[in-house]
Amino acid sequence: MKILSRDFTTKEKVLLLVLLLLLVVLIYYQFVHKPVNEALEAAANEKAALEIEATAVETKVAQLEKMKAEVDDVTKNGTYKRMPSYSNSKQVNTLLNNVLGSLGYSATFPKPVRAEGSNQVRRNISLQFNAPDYQTVEKVLTQFSDSEYRCLIGDVRVASNSRRTDDGMNNRTYTVNCTLTFFETMHGGTADDGLSSK
Repeated sequence: MKILSRDFTTKEKVLLLVLLLLLVVLIYYQFVHKPVNEALEAAANEKAALEIEATAVETKVAQLEKMKAEVDDVTKNGTYKRMPSYSNSKQVNTLLNNVLGSLGYSATFPKPVRAEGSNQVRRNISLQFNAPDYQTVEKVLTQFSDSEYRCLIGDVRVASNSRRTDDGMNNRTYTVNCTLTFFETMHGGTADDGLSSK
């Protein structure tokens, strides 16, 4: 059986050539051009995402370098204070006795408070002490602020008291009321019944 019994005319040859070219173009578009463009678009999207991520990382690195510089500065200036683990009550009591031992003092110790969602614990102390002169008041407060523990001094009220002695001289003393807040961390500490959350 003979399929083609005659030769193609020029018009048919041109038409077959055009169809063959169209087929080649369609195959090229479907299997070369389209996948390459999709790959290029995916690569461009990935590049944009990586650039955004790189910018975020650079910002974070800049923040960390700034924080490190601040920590280095604090350490060099001598204002670095360690934050002990909870419960540091014995060391705080020892500090109170060492600083105020020779002075008359009273202290109220409410329960330490753990900030909600945080590892920070605040140990607040209401303190009252008597001092023979104003220099002693300054010395005591300086010893607390310069202690090895993080301590915030607040609500300081100083009242002077004058008394006449038997020889007719005025004897002036000072009564100081203040609050001390010592900061501790739960890292390495264990919560107990004495710790409340706020």
